[in-house]
Order: sequence, then C-alpha cells, then structure tokens
Amino acid sequence: MNMKKFIKYIAIALLASGTSSCSDFLEKEVDLTLSEEQVFRSYENTRGFLANIYTYLPDAFVGYTDGQFRSASRDCMTDNALGWWSVLYYGSVLTDGYSAINHPFANDFWPKNSRAIRASNLFLKNVREEVVGNYDKTGDDNHLYDRYVAEAKLLRAIFHFDMSSWFGDIIIAGDDEEGVPIVFQQNDPRMNVPRNKCADVMKWVADQCDLVKDVLPFRYSNENENWGRVNGAAAYALKARALLYRASPLNNPTNNIEWWKEAAEAARAFITRNNQQTKPYKLYRTSDNDPTQNYYQCFVTTPYFNDEYILTRSVWTTHTVEDYLAPAGFTNSSGRTNPTQNLVDSYETINGLPIDQDPSYDPQNPYANRDPRLEQTILHQGSIWGDKLNEEERAIDVSYPSGADYETQNGGTLTGYYTKKYLNNMSFKSPSNYNHVCPIFRFGEVLLNAAEAVNEAYGPSEAYQYINELRDRVGMPAYSGMNQEQLRERIRNERRIELCFEDHRFFDERRWKLFEAQTPSSEKNLPYYKQVYNLYGVTVTNPENAVYTYGSARNYPSRTFNVPKNYYFPIPDAETKRLPRLGQNQGWELSTSTGGDENDSNEETPAE
Repeated sequence: MNMKKFIKYIAIALLASGTSSCSDFLEKEVDLTLSEEQVFRSYENTRGFLANIYTYLPDAFVGYTDGQFRSASRDCMTDNALGWWSVLYYGSVLTDGYSAINHPFANDFWPKNSRAIRASNLFLKNVREEVVGNYDKTGDDNHLYDRYVAEAKLLRAIFHFDMSSWFGDIIIAGDDEEGVPIVFQQNDPRMNVPRNKCADVMKWVADQCDLVKDVLPFRYSNENENWGRVNGAAAYALKARALLYRASPLNNPTNNIEWWKEAAEAARAFITRNNQQTKPYKLYRTSDNDPTQNYYQCFVTTPYFNDEYILTRSVWTTHTVEDYLAPAGFTNSSGRTNPTQNLVDSYETINGLPIDQDPSYDPQNPYANRDPRLEQTILHQGSIWGDKLNEEERAIDVSYPSGADYETQNGGTLTGYYTKKYLNNMSFKSPSNYNHVCPIFRFGEVLLNAAEAVNEAYGPSEAYQYINELRDRVGMPAYSGMNQEQLRERIRNERRIELCFEDHRFFDERRWKLFEAQTPSSEKNLPYYKQVYNLYGVTVTNPENAVYTYGSARNYPSRTFNVPKNYYFPIPDAETKRLPRLGQNQGWELSTSTGGDENDSNEETPAE
C-alpha cells in the first residue's frame, strides 16, 4: 500500500470513529495529498502521522459506535454478561457459531493490528531527527525525537500484545537484523513464515517496554496537552501485563516459576517507580472517601483526568452509552448488556466471604450487605435510578412478566440485571452528553497484576498488600491467613469484579484455562460464580414483595467452548490462503484452506 493511500486510510478511520479528544496532540491530521517525502520532511506532518497511529489503540467502547452488531460490552462473550440485542455478534462467539471465513472479530482485530504495526514501523523508519529536533529542554518536550521514537515503539508493542492476546501465535514485526523497522510490502516473503509463539511475543513486548520505559516521561507534566499519549507508566504497565500473560497456565504449561517472578518484579517495578513521583498514580477516591461511591465515581467523574487512569483511547462525548446500558423502561434506552447471575454471585458479603460460605446471606434478600462494588456496578430489582429533577427517579422493576424494565419494544434483560458501571444518571426526557472513556491501563489493574504474580512467585504473605489496597477503597475486609491456592482463588475473583466490563474477563478465563477444570454437566454442582459454561439469571415475581427464583439465563443458558479451539480467534481464512506458512489456529482449520503444515505455527522465527 503506498503512503498516500495509507495516510488516507488512517485519516478516514479517525474521522469515522466518531471520537473526540481533549488533547490538541490527538487532533492533528495529515494532509491526504502528501507523499511520504512531504510527510517526514515537515515537523507538523510528522507529528500528525504519529497522532494518527494512536487511532488504532484498543478501545473497549468501540462497539457502542456500531449501534447494531457490537453495541454492548465485550464481556458479553464471557460468563460476566449477555447481550439482549439479538443481532449482536457476541452470542455467536458464546455458541462457537463462526468459522475462519466469517468471524467478525477475527476479520477486524487481525487487519486492524496489522495496519497499526505497519504504521508504527513506517514512522520509525522515516522519522527524522533533524526535522523533529532533539534538544535539551525543560518539560515534556525534552529530546523530542527520542520521545517520538519511544512512543512509536511502545505503540508497536501494544499492537503486538493486543494481536497476540486475540490470536495467540503471531509474526513479530519489529526490526530486521540490521535494526531497520520491518515494513511489509505487497507479497513480501517475510510475511509468509511460521508465527512466533505467544509466550515469545509477550517476552518481546516486555523487552520493547524496557527500551522505552525510562525514555518517556513516567507521567507528563502537562497532561492538558499530552493526555492520551503513551508515557513511561504505560510502558511499565504493559510490561507487567505481558509477563503476567506469559506466566499464566495457557502460555506456561510447566508452571515455570521464574516466569512468575519476572511478572511479579515487573509489577513491583511499576509501583516502585510510581512511588518516586511527585504526582503518583493512585486509586480514585471521592473527596469524602465514600466506599459506597469511590468505585462508581472513578468511571463517571472526569474519567480520564483522574489519577487512576494511566492510558485510555480518545474521549467519546455522547449519551449513546447511557442509551445502550440503562434499563429498558427509560425513554429510548435498551439495556443491551445484562450481567449474569454468575457475576452477581461473585460479589462477596460485606463480611468478606463468598455468599455460599456466609450463613447471613439470604437469597430472598440477595443484595443486602454485599461488597459495595455490587451496587456501584449493577442495577437490579429495587435499585433507585433516574433523574430526580425531571421526575424520572424510580425503583428498577425487572419483575416477570410486566415489570417496567423486564422487556420493552426497545430492549430488556435476559438475566434480571443491567449495567451501572460507566452509566451517568441522566434525564432521558432531556438527555445530556457525557464524557466516556474506558481505561487501557489503570492503577487498579497494576495492583491486581502484582497480587497475582507475587502470590504465584513468592506466596501469600507478600501478595496481600496489593489486593488489600483495592479492598480498602470499598470498605471490604483485608485478606489474611490463606494458603497460596486459597489466595489465588480470591485474587481471581477480585480481578473479575474490579475489572468487569474493561475487556479483561475474556482473556482471564482463557489464560487461567478455567474451561479445562470442568464440563457443562460436571460444574452444575458448583456455586454459580464458579461455573463458566452454564449461564444464569434471576426471575423476579410479585414485585410488591419480591420473590427471587434463580435459574438458567434466557436465550443463552449455556456456552459452547471447544478446547483448544476457542482459546483464540481464527486467523482470517483469506490470510492463511495468501500466506500458507502462517498456519491456522488449532480447531479452526477449513477443508477449503490451503494452509501449510499445522506444526509450522509453533516454529520460531527471529524477533528482530
């Protein structure tokens, strides 16, 4: 693809995304008529080209710009939620209903990340020190050329990580043997090679982070101008996440403890470096440190200029998120993301115990005395919602069959629940726009990464501090007195509820290999929160004196998960035909494919 067409493509992609940013940096555009030479001999055009690479960053909210096939959380591909809207793509992922030919996410994530990596390498190959300048300056623009190069390398690493998370083994398109960034051309033979193992990709990503994490400012001094740029903190965070994924059972079948130690030290390195800052990242708390509001407000109160968010995609100013998340009984709302009973039951009692281990839990008064994050994340029968000033405030009623929020022409719930996280309590009669953004990295995840890796590497005594910091924010009792296996279970549960609807559960289910520990039939004797194949909800009757009956969710009572096939998405079939040595992910092979030797996908190629 020539440079002019490439720039045109990514500029159009930026405009089509419907997003906006409060950062001047991310508003820069490239003139579509310029040649490669014209772009990189101009500082403004070089800056604009780098800005456009940012449009490829992962975005958990991108589905809401669809309005039809993706307009719900991607947690609807997991045991956390179901999508009410019948045409959503997520249901066919739950039932393994796609092939390598028609898989919508494979045919999105593979080419998108491929283009993003190519754009990063084009920038790295062509950016000129004499054009950008590399002078000693005070503030964020010190050695600007070095910083731009570091930004592009970190973006390239993020795109490799994202691609490998969805597809497993991929080609590492870094630098060639002479240190020149690899820019694939049409029919480039370097593309038709066996893929690198996922574990090796994750280690490469971590090594790339090491190259740039102390070149970039850990945190920009002028965040009004530079918000949205990758920084040193993002590099530390990515390294910790990549090494955590590498050490996890899916990529570490022999449980190499050294890999866990590397992951633990990477997460600790973030925390150490962060503690050295005059303005460190920290868990968001309201001004009065209210445990019943701290978590919810983190995602709706200035959800980018707060000290917990490390990196996000562009801010989307809209009320579309409210329209798609709010209960169906409000005007023009459709409630398309329905949390499962599996997720609801994972919230402990206020005593810090799983609900099946606390005698005080009453299934007919199920939401009383629970982890405060339950009320801050999920709307249920009796939740108070709606704008009071416009006389829209009322109790949510999901009672069967005629409750106001059970089902309407526009939407409904398959589980008895709706999503509150990210949802502003606006007037639906006179809707307002709100700033929406989902974190790519936030400090809460860093603490969870540290807790998990440290527990696996060194045991519980060194891991408690990280998970208990999260629990303290919401007033939950601290953990203590557990063995490694017990704390592992609680860390996984904490991660589930703390990071729900942030695009983590899909990968966590898989990297922990939860599906291999049980089957749809064998797991039915377990509590709902421990089941991954069978999906549950609640039916509420007699709303004046509610009766709760728990059972299978509507439409999707169970999932189809074929091992090892569904650990990853398929490589798009057209790619395996064009580049047969890529091979296909196991279980996704088609009789019409002309792919190469299946074992090729496990061979290694040089990373650089």
